[in-house]
Amino acid sequence: MESDTLVVVSKVKKLIKDQSDYNTSQCCIDALTKKVIEECLKGIEKAHEAGRKTVMGRDIL
Repeated sequence: MESDTLVVVSKVKKLIKDQSDYNTSQCCIDALTKKVIEECLKGIEKAHEAGRKTVMGRDIL
């Protein structure tokens, strides 16, 4: 599944730089986007199983 970036790149880069003084590669951003997609799909499934049409925080965590 090809997707647009689902994270705010500048914020991710700033967090990593501020916490570690490390740089952030594009493949890191791509991996985070993939993880966001996976977690959203899991949340959708949990909400569906609960009979809801709203994905909530508890569906993700």
